[in-house]
Amino acid sequence: MTRRIVSKRKSLKRSSFYQGLLFFFFTIGSIVFLILYLWIFKEIDESILSIEIQNATARSLKNEIDVIKNDLEKLNRADVITSRARSELNMVIASPETLTVSMNRILASDL
Repeated sequence: MTRRIVSKRKSLKRSSFYQGLLFFFFTIGSIVFLILYLWIFKEIDESILSIEIQNATARSLKNEIDVIKNDLEKLNRADVITSRARSELNMVIASPETLTVSMNRILASDL
């Protein structure tokens, strides 16, 4: 009968040791996975933030391009070019010249 009690105590000690070991590894594993989760979350958050910054920069550059295109369209108008030529370059508008072409009637009939 004493043999049974001794073997029970050994199995209880062994079971307690395995449970302690299991608890230890579970605790360490939980801490490692929590740190890993937080690291991945931080990396994703930084990536999303950088993407938002790049999108804001792209929108700002697109707006600047649109403003420059509008200025170019405004400057390409004929009345703006004429007024700038008069005021800044002191140019005057040339009076139109008329050309008269006279053809000989004999040569005109050959056409």
